[in-house]
Amino acid sequence: MQGIPLGGATIAAKQEVNINRAIRAREVRVTDDEGTLLGILSLAEAMAAAEARGLDLVEVSPTAVPPVCKIMDYGKFKYEQSKKAGEAKKKSVKVELKEVKMRPKTEEHDYHFKVKNARRFLEDGNKVKFTIMFRGREVTHPEFGRRQLEQAIEDLKDIAVIESHISMSGRFMTMVMGPTKKA
Repeated sequence: MQGIPLGGATIAAKQEVNINRAIRAREVRVTDDEGTLLGILSLAEAMAAAEARGLDLVEVSPTAVPPVCKIMDYGKFKYEQSKKAGEAKKKSVKVELKEVKMRPKTEEHDYHFKVKNARRFLEDGNKVKFTIMFRGREVTHPEFGRRQLEQAIEDLKDIAVIESHISMSGRFMTMVMGPTKKA
């Protein structure tokens, strides 16, 4: 479970935290809204200090002895955490697996067009799965498909690395390439 940083302590993201009257400890170590340690206080004193500031008493580390509590505006804290989570989700990159299908008899121009598309996918940060489909008796000559995949490796070696080497499965020959770190 990932924690949410909170003034040196962490709150588990899924776990609800105890605030104000829900705190069950007799004594708590209290930090105020500026981050100053107020010391170990009884729960009543800590609640009085929070109420004097018009803020909430939030239990940030329930497993510590005594539990650590922080005086803060809990609603504002939850709002800021949801905003941060939204920003992190926006910035995260989803890597997709794009597929480029060819046949052993794919002509030169079509091959270059497909490799150009694969290059674009790799530059966008996606992985590319090359699939050579064999029909009929073409499966008796897998070297034609292997030659095409090796040519693709050569053409894309500047921006891609092989993640899954060339393998034959039934009538399909496949290979997966991923972008290099700098791409």
